[in-house]
Amino acid sequence: MPQKNLLGTVEGMGFIQMMQELPRERLIIALTGVGAMKLAINLTLDYVKGREAFGKPIWKFQNTRFKMAECYADYLAASTMCDAAVDAMLEGKLTVPQASLIKYWVTQKQCDVIDECVQLFGGYGYMTEYPIARLYADARVQKIYGGTNEIMKELASRFM
Repeated sequence: MPQKNLLGTVEGMGFIQMMQELPRERLIIALTGVGAMKLAINLTLDYVKGREAFGKPIWKFQNTRFKMAECYADYLAASTMCDAAVDAMLEGKLTVPQASLIKYWVTQKQCDVIDECVQLFGGYGYMTEYPIARLYADARVQKIYGGTNEIMKELASRFM
């Protein structure tokens, strides 16, 4: 016979409810990652357009423009993926494997993008007085909470 707790509910019901909310939680983590990518890109664009090296703005170097274009492409892909996931969630169609892979992929891209942005800041990118350094530190934990990215891939692979 199922055990009832002080509130009169069957033990384990909270766990079931929590498990049903995991796709939403993972999507929220991914959306946070998209926002962080956008902020990092904006901060970096402002910085490279104003900072000079060898007598010209860093923005004038082809490598800088190419790196920023790569970062923006990753941001657009992540943003589009999350938009589709939000639509699926609102329709009640966001699955555990989808949410798991989205959380994994977006948070990995978040770390990649912010790492590139820190690199473009040079030494300043590692100083906590600059918001980019704080974004860098905050990005790393995104791959851990809500389930590690390794667990996300494991969960998704079980449905393949």
